[in-house]
Amino acid sequence: MYLPQHFEEARRDELRRLIEHYPFGAFVINGPNGLDANHLPFEFDAEGDGPGRLLAHVARANPVWQDVKDGDEVLVIFRAGDAYISPNWYPSKHETHRQVPTWNYRVVHVHGKVRVCDDEKFVRGVVGRLTRTHEARAGEAKPWKMADSDKDYIDGMLAAIVGIEVEIARIVGKSKLGQNKDARDRVGAAQRLQGLGETEISAAMLSVPVREA
Repeated sequence: MYLPQHFEEARRDELRRLIEHYPFGAFVINGPNGLDANHLPFEFDAEGDGPGRLLAHVARANPVWQDVKDGDEVLVIFRAGDAYISPNWYPSKHETHRQVPTWNYRVVHVHGKVRVCDDEKFVRGVVGRLTRTHEARAGEAKPWKMADSDKDYIDGMLAAIVGIEVEIARIVGKSKLGQNKDARDRVGAAQRLQGLGETEISAAMLSVPVREA
């Protein structure tokens, strides 16, 4: 990924927050038929001071778990919002006419090694963690849990999926939020995005520290 220094997101806590807030990742492998991507919800599992791991599951009918070997390098891409930026939204454009369109966005790339976990206990644990996390985010007064369903039914559903673990080697984050623009131009664009309902990227743009003169 092309990563100019002023767009690099290196804060460990922020990278983790973005993964947890935007957990639906593109799981990219280089399999026997070349590059392939599957789109999966991931659970970020911190491990002390280490980089941690990502947990997910796929349908047993999905060949991806057979197209990788334990230890293969994989990439997981998390998109954390994006928006088109019109030059007309920059106050300076109307003075100098020296602005062009662009696209602002935040992404996190997780590089790591994969392990296939075709193990009922592991799969049950992953499903349980994902369920607890996202039932809570959904604001359910009585969150759904596996015990709400018939045991044989849940056992059958669990048998139809395979666990995926990615041992994280490194995390690369990019936040392209107009850091290379004057503050008034960045704020002007952010305010127009707010008016269009693009609250995530606009809020991120407004949080960028003002550059010292």
